[in-house]
Amino acid sequence: MRHALAALAAWGVIVSASPPPQVDDALISGDTLPPSLSAFRLLSGVYGRTPAKAVMPYALNTPLFSDYAEKFRFLYVPNGRKIGWRDDGVLDFPVGSVLIKSFGYPANMRRPGKNVRILETRLLIRRESGWIALPYVWNADGSDATLKRAGTRIGISWIHTDGLPRTISYAVPNVNQCKGCHDDGAGGVALIGPKAHNLNRAGQLEALVRQGRLDRLPANAPRLPVWNDPRTGSIARRARAYLDVNCAHCHSRNGPANTSGLWLDWGQPWGPNLGIGKRPTAAGRGAGDYDFAIEPGHPERSILTFRMKSLDPGIAMPELGRATVHEEAIALLDRWIAAMPAQETK
Repeated sequence: MRHALAALAAWGVIVSASPPPQVDDALISGDTLPPSLSAFRLLSGVYGRTPAKAVMPYALNTPLFSDYAEKFRFLYVPNGRKIGWRDDGVLDFPVGSVLIKSFGYPANMRRPGKNVRILETRLLIRRESGWIALPYVWNADGSDATLKRAGTRIGISWIHTDGLPRTISYAVPNVNQCKGCHDDGAGGVALIGPKAHNLNRAGQLEALVRQGRLDRLPANAPRLPVWNDPRTGSIARRARAYLDVNCAHCHSRNGPANTSGLWLDWGQPWGPNLGIGKRPTAAGRGAGDYDFAIEPGHPERSILTFRMKSLDPGIAMPELGRATVHEEAIALLDRWIAAMPAQETK
């Protein structure tokens, strides 16, 4: 989001005059699953608006789409430990780290960050055994959030950017659905967003180095474009950035959908594995009446955007995490495909 950090400020993230209690490192690194979010002492105040002193807000260049929800992200790294730099893929977070993400909706999308109703806060906790994902749903007065490992649904309404009202049944994922997106390919949980190139914005990585939380920062570190900001890259680069974040956790050489042969990660070269002139392997009715994942020059005949435009469970991609169509992203992808020189396909 272009204004993610500004939205944090507008939402009302508070730096407490008296420091909130210290984070409970023993609980984070232990093997219990506390029923209340407050037990970790990562966030306090109404809807967790006051982060603990050692908890840092951050933003991504291009975030995962989640039914237009605004997301407020925080990072915790225990004292004395450092994140390991990786040129490619997700950074190497030490045991005891926590990635915190609160999901909410403003009353009016034309005024982001204002009158936000926070629905849930998800934790990704790095323990000795690996990452675990825990969804906590906020109670009505915002005094605490309760662990909902079985997931739940919450009705939510807002005024969209076009001025029209929208209503959805917002899905808080169960732990198995969390793994559906955060699948490391070996039965565990993997991270999606915090890759070096997606965190490289507004001096965030430099701040982590200064604070002793990141072990190093190479010169000319890579930076992913902001998918909806033309100042950060061409249509093609921004479309690729969107696919990298929203699709490549499954559709990559090592992802759960690797057998599809459709690999949409940022470093994938131009060709059939990127979907160019690629016939589907086993899409079933998900292919519609179309022959190619991407037919250059013809977004209206490309399976990729056909599936992203659908809400039919047997067709829609991504399969989880949305009940709406991301119209603005579809428009970007359509422009990208339409600008490709048409080629002979077989």
